[in-house]
Amino acid sequence: MTKSIYLALDFPTWKEAGRFLEENDLHGVPVKVGMELYYREGPQIIDKLKENNHKVFLDLKLHDIPTTVMRAMKVLSSLEVDLVNVHALGGSEMIQRAKDGLINGNPNFDTKLIAVTVLTSMEQRVLNEELGISGNLLNVAVGFSSFAKKSGADGVVCSVHEANQIKTECGRDFITVTPGIRLIDSDVNDQKRVASPGFARNNGADYLVIGRSITKAKNPRIAYEQAIAEWEESTCK
Repeated sequence: MTKSIYLALDFPTWKEAGRFLEENDLHGVPVKVGMELYYREGPQIIDKLKENNHKVFLDLKLHDIPTTVMRAMKVLSSLEVDLVNVHALGGSEMIQRAKDGLINGNPNFDTKLIAVTVLTSMEQRVLNEELGISGNLLNVAVGFSSFAKKSGADGVVCSVHEANQIKTECGRDFITVTPGIRLIDSDVNDQKRVASPGFARNNGADYLVIGRSITKAKNPRIAYEQAIAEWEESTCK
């Protein structure tokens, strides 16, 4: 079973998420826990998942003043998840303090700090006209990644379409986590910059996040296996 694909548990309750994992024989697969599920269930959701050998990406996208984020990360460090994230838009000091919080809160566990660059639901027009950020999406994502690395982040959340350039800029060891993944025959839904697992791997992705292509499939287990096959059959070694 590949450890490179995180299944997005986009369910409102643990009852629904746990039933989904159980009924579809998805024991022990890496999972992403987002705001909806975590805010409803609290830290106990992480404990339950780890008891069943799931690696966890805690997707809370913290974005606040540096001290507040540092204190929050200190608390989250006790959960010993594999990945946790902040918004790169919070700036270099916030990212530095977030890393300090993880290290000082739990020096014995290496939770990777990931910075969100540009959301995969965002279009060029929104970036430029609504947020007032100049430049194209690729250059903005690469720029965010560069200062995130200098600020202590271990990697970024980015679109598949930016991953390879980020690797070129920040080095092959800098982690790229790519949502917006759709199986070859799946709908795009509200994502704008999407790609298949095979394309993602070939374009520099280290970890994929896949949700509705699996959770809304007629047979989620088969869809998950298809994602693994598309990932493993790519030409990237």
